[in-house]
Amino acid sequence: MPEPVEPVITITAMSKLYGATKAVDEMDLEVPAGAVYGLIGPNGAGKTTTFSILATLLAPTSGVAHVCGFDATNEPYEVRRVLGYMPDAFGLYDDIRVTEYLDFFASAYRQPPAQRRSVVPDLLELVDLGHKADEYVESLSRGMKQRLGLARALIHDPQVLILDEPASGLDPRARQEFRELVLELQRMGKTLVISSHILPELQQMCTHIGVLEAGRLLAEGSPDDILSKIGQGRAYRLRLASPGAQAQALEILERSDAVSGALCEGAECHFVLAGGEDQAAGILSEVIGAGILVSEFAETKTDLEDLFLKITRGVEVEPGD
Repeated sequence: MPEPVEPVITITAMSKLYGATKAVDEMDLEVPAGAVYGLIGPNGAGKTTTFSILATLLAPTSGVAHVCGFDATNEPYEVRRVLGYMPDAFGLYDDIRVTEYLDFFASAYRQPPAQRRSVVPDLLELVDLGHKADEYVESLSRGMKQRLGLARALIHDPQVLILDEPASGLDPRARQEFRELVLELQRMGKTLVISSHILPELQQMCTHIGVLEAGRLLAEGSPDDILSKIGQGRAYRLRLASPGAQAQALEILERSDAVSGALCEGAECHFVLAGGEDQAAGILSEVIGAGILVSEFAETKTDLEDLFLKITRGVEVEPGD
């Protein structure tokens, strides 16, 4: 039986208040060593506030956060030695060369010149920017700037990386390259915590996920574990051909005890149905019997995006179960 993996990040009863507003609300969270932990949630859920506390940029109002055993509030310098942070919006100095940019940050970590001369080119090769070493930062594409920002976060060889929306604004090819880089870092033994709105991207690379809304952790575990907990049924898509029939279709779906998580947007309704094909046929028959024209009725694969929508619509999942 494998030995349990000790967490490298532990958050206990942590809250952050701005006046009467709770940005983080009594959060408990653990990230095991070597994990790729995806933190998902709508804007304003508390993801960036949580990251800022872990990165020692904010102090919690109550509770405590530890990174590699160090208290993020009382031992900030120790935390900064073991953690690399790439915020959603980070500054780049456009009018210097790529190597100069990394050399500056390496010197900020008091690395001697001889060490910097080896670390900088090694990092540029890791993030596939070796061919841009002598280019000015302003000439880089957005995807290249994101990779340069990641190289900066790695300059002191941290054990833990926190990446806030790292794939934001990237085209599909750049997102794929960034995902491959994240997986390579995990193979190197790094622990990564990532937030993103591109949920299918997280599903492909995360070992663990946490769903955050209004500062509270609603669900936590592996994607498959959480999907199995909320997926007590099969997901379906109902495409309507009758104009203006969304409200009537939604009423029919919500009336059924076998249906959960029903949502109609535009010409499509999505829902989870407990039971088998007989129940599905019964729902379809009831919709058509009400005079609603249906152009498509099909089972769909439940994925991380469905998970996010279901949980934030109120499907109960016990955190940490």
